[in-house]
Formats: sequence, C-alpha cells, structure tokens
Amino acid sequence: MNIIEHSDEEILAVSHPWWDDLINYSNKGQYGKFIRNFSYDLLLGLNEMELGKQFKRSILARKLDKAWDYLGIIRRGEHVTVLYRVRSTEMEGEWLGRLVLGYEKGEIKIFSASIF
Repeated sequence: MNIIEHSDEEILAVSHPWWDDLINYSNKGQYGKFIRNFSYDLLLGLNEMELGKQFKRSILARKLDKAWDYLGIIRRGEHVTVLYRVRSTEMEGEWLGRLVLGYEKGEIKIFSASIF
C-alpha cells in the first residue's frame, strides 16, 4: 500500500498524535521514546551522539510549545509530508515542523521529522 492513497483524515489520524508525542518526548529529552516510530532506514542514518547532544543543548528542542497549527499535506512518491507551525515557550517566533510518513514492512513509520 502507498500512503499517498490515504485520505487526509486517515493521514492526520496518525500524524497528529505522533507529532504530539515528538514534541512531548523532545521537551523531556526522552530520546528512546522520541525515535520509537522512526523507520529502520532513518534510525540507521541517525548519528545518535549528535542527536543526544541536540536534546541536551537545544533550547528550541527542549522548549517546544505543545500547541501547534496544522498547515497541510504534501504527497510525493511513496511518502507524505505533514507540515506544522510550531512555537517555543522560551524563544520568540515561529518554526516550520515537518513530519514525513510512509510505509515500511506494512506499517506506517516516520521517515523524517524536523523543525526549521
């Protein structure tokens, strides 16, 4: 199955709770829980030392506002990108959040998650 064939509602039923989880685990610095829905390929490509340092040093990564705004879905190839507007509880401004979802071995997984 290809995730781009799902309706927006089906995609958002997965992405919104996962986005909430990513913000929650990022704020708490719970790396193991943060990566639990990541694809195998994404996990292989992560530099765990660098990611761990980001959790400890980044004000943005540890002080994300739990309130976010959904902006839209982009369908491309075998993945969808769900876009969010995020804010910090300690830094002024807004950031673009991106969650890329697709199928891996019959299950929906996170292929990328980032804040710009």
